[in-house]
Amino acid sequence: MREMRRKERATTEEEARRLLAGCEYAVLSMTGPDGKPYAVPISPAVSGDTVYFHCAPAGYKLECLEHEPEVCLVCADGVVPIPEQFSTAYQSTVAFGRAETVTDDEEKIYALRLICGKYAADNMAGFDEAIRRSLSRTGIVKIILREISGKQKKLPEK
Repeated sequence: MREMRRKERATTEEEARRLLAGCEYAVLSMTGPDGKPYAVPISPAVSGDTVYFHCAPAGYKLECLEHEPEVCLVCADGVVPIPEQFSTAYQSTVAFGRAETVTDDEEKIYALRLICGKYAADNMAGFDEAIRRSLSRTGIVKIILREISGKQKKLPEK
């Protein structure tokens, strides 16, 4: 990973991981078969050095990942304008890794349980039935993280 220019804004790796694990969504950036960049929002769930997300079992996103599995994930939180400084307070995470499609049903269910536990925790009683109905038509991708960094700019003290 390139060295951060504004080192005083760097967060710890632990803080960067915490932000990625808790973010509402992240932007997945990849390279298409035509060599052009392509980015989409995803709903990530994190387990150790692995980020899971769900998708359709076919489509352009999977074509991109098959073409070039090296990806970048970005998320941000605490974004607050600071008009008097013509600036913005924020926390962000940038992560790099290698994506692969999950084909093992046991791992797919594990990933979906993580995702649903994060985004639908109050509805987990219906999880097993939803899996029975839709596992075969749900795609899962995992990203094995290689590098992760965080950056922040805090609000000025008043």
